[in-house]
Amino acid sequence: MMDLIARLANRHARVMVLCAVVVAAVAAFIGAPVVTSLTGGNPDFVTPGSGSVRADDRIGAATGIQSDGGIIALVDTGAPVDDPRTREEVDKVAGLMSGDPTFADVLTYYGTQDKNLVSRDGRQTAVVGRLKDSAGDHYQDAVDRLSDRLDGDRAVRLGGSEVVGNQVVSTVQHDLERAELLAFPVLFLLSLWIFRSLVASALPLVIGGLNVVLTLLGLRVVDQFTPMSIFSLNLVTALGLGLAIDYSLLIVSRFRSEMTVEPDIDRAISVTLHTAGRTILFSSLTVSAAMASLFVFRQRFLYSMAVGGLLVSASALLVALLVLPPMLRLLGRHIDFLAPARFRRSLEAPENTDGGWFAMARGVMRRAPLVAIGASALLVVLGLPFLKVAFTTVGPSSLPTSASSRSVADTLRADFPADPLESVQVVVATGGDAAAAQPRMDALRERIAALPGAASVTPAVALNADTWLLQVTPAEPGLSGESQTLVKDVRALSGPDEVLVGGQTATFVDLKDSLTGRLPAAALIVFLTSMLVLLLMTGSLVLPLKAVVMNLLTLAATFGILVFVFQWGHGAGLFGADTQNALDATQPVLLFAMVFGLSTDYGVFLLARIKEARDAGVGETEAVAQGLGRTGRVVTAAAVLFCVALGALATSEIVFIKELGLGTALGVLLDATIVRALLVPSLMRLLGHWNWWAPAPLRWLYERFGLREGGAPPLAVEKS
Repeated sequence: MMDLIARLANRHARVMVLCAVVVAAVAAFIGAPVVTSLTGGNPDFVTPGSGSVRADDRIGAATGIQSDGGIIALVDTGAPVDDPRTREEVDKVAGLMSGDPTFADVLTYYGTQDKNLVSRDGRQTAVVGRLKDSAGDHYQDAVDRLSDRLDGDRAVRLGGSEVVGNQVVSTVQHDLERAELLAFPVLFLLSLWIFRSLVASALPLVIGGLNVVLTLLGLRVVDQFTPMSIFSLNLVTALGLGLAIDYSLLIVSRFRSEMTVEPDIDRAISVTLHTAGRTILFSSLTVSAAMASLFVFRQRFLYSMAVGGLLVSASALLVALLVLPPMLRLLGRHIDFLAPARFRRSLEAPENTDGGWFAMARGVMRRAPLVAIGASALLVVLGLPFLKVAFTTVGPSSLPTSASSRSVADTLRADFPADPLESVQVVVATGGDAAAAQPRMDALRERIAALPGAASVTPAVALNADTWLLQVTPAEPGLSGESQTLVKDVRALSGPDEVLVGGQTATFVDLKDSLTGRLPAAALIVFLTSMLVLLLMTGSLVLPLKAVVMNLLTLAATFGILVFVFQWGHGAGLFGADTQNALDATQPVLLFAMVFGLSTDYGVFLLARIKEARDAGVGETEAVAQGLGRTGRVVTAAAVLFCVALGALATSEIVFIKELGLGTALGVLLDATIVRALLVPSLMRLLGHWNWWAPAPLRWLYERFGLREGGAPPLAVEKS
């Protein structure tokens, strides 16, 4: 395959580049609108088929009303609730909601006399507009209409789950633009510093931009068949830029290196594709497999991330192999154009064997036991806070304090008798005969009221002939451990009727149970595919096993730091975040896939060069030094640029997007420093020739399908 791509790049470079330009223009035109068409919010995190979803569906079918609490307008005129000015403001808001066809009904204190709709000091009141069940994901339109009509009215703040979802979507779109504006200039300046050439440094960003627009096109196509989460856009932009930069650096670096050996452009293109190109092929397989493992999960958020990750890794591979080589063929010796002679240097020119990376590798291997123990201990210590992890889910606290839905939620929790969003909804299917069911409902209410986590329980209300609803106010805040226990206790109550539990706490309990139950299958997929790729790369069983252990240490350290920052609050202010006292429940799953895939990705880069030197006859110790010496600068540069691309997500105003950005950047940074520079060479030294051991069946598999590269000759030959 690489022979074919090399021939095409050498013979039809102009045609291939022109086709890439046309495809990029079409992809940008068709794919860019997907940024405004995707939705987000609570529906992205529900678990299809779970008890909470069945409860919500039952309420919707019986009443025609969505069961998530609706839109809450908090009215504060500065006057008491019984003041005519407050009554006038409430009537105005209620009239706007009633006049909108998306709303099913409107609840006010004046109409219901429900004291839960009035603050304890009697100076604020909530207007609850419940949406029709048929509104589906179009609730955002209703929120937009109501927000526009109340724009400028300082006496009203909008909240509720629908407003949270709407503000999350608008915040993500704004964050995406800001992250791109911040990342591109920094990435360009770093590339310029790395390559010391204006032309060479622009190539990774050009390839990165092409990768992103192609992936947006793919998302637009997939979204026509199944709804996709807007959160996948953050992954597509950051991972798309990061992978494209990684692959571009590897290919451009190898091309420039080959040009210093022999200035034959056709030969340089061919050798680059047969070495770096094949490495990229195997590397992309590890990232693709890691992201594909997210398909195991049922939540829209995670399967959207799986789709986005697969699209972006496949696109990065295609662009790196089919677009970059013909661009290099056209540039040829002019790749260093506009670079002052005194600043020119090839990042990949064979380094003197006494150079920095070679010296560090040899120094580490001289003290291998001490370094291996010290580096492993450091990662373990960094990971210890993860033992105390607590979880939460997307809600008002995920938004900045400036968001109205965050303000409304905080006010309801602090100043009102109860927050409508935190109630536990108990739905009972009785099978008809309402008169006969009433005594059973009264008995069930008493049993629920006796549970330790229940503060109060409303009388049962018949929604239709065979469906009843009881509203339970938890004694502790929603999503707390006590409220989750309350949900489980209600579900454990036995009786003749089917009891379903809904509400945000029940949805969160189902989310956690689903993630926990399916995580082993996802982990198995990631482990096996990573080991298979490294086996085909190295012919060894020991190296893949060792890579899995090191990746797990990297993950543990990453999770520990995230707990330290976002759960315990140490340094959270540096990222503009208030502590939530918990991590988002999906973060371990998503970061497991991303960090594991990317760590294996960098392992492929390093092990490919170690094996290349070893196959050329270099001794075990020197092969490790040459592998690290030859990849040290380029992989470190790629890791730094990747951290910038992904770290830009930490500027988001959505807390769990901050966690994703910082977590992935930390994982890449830890892997590029502690793991690759310390653990890999020290453990390679300790194991010696056992690094390359594999049983006969796996050795046959490698001989039949394994990756073998030719490349630059070894720098030195030392038997050990």
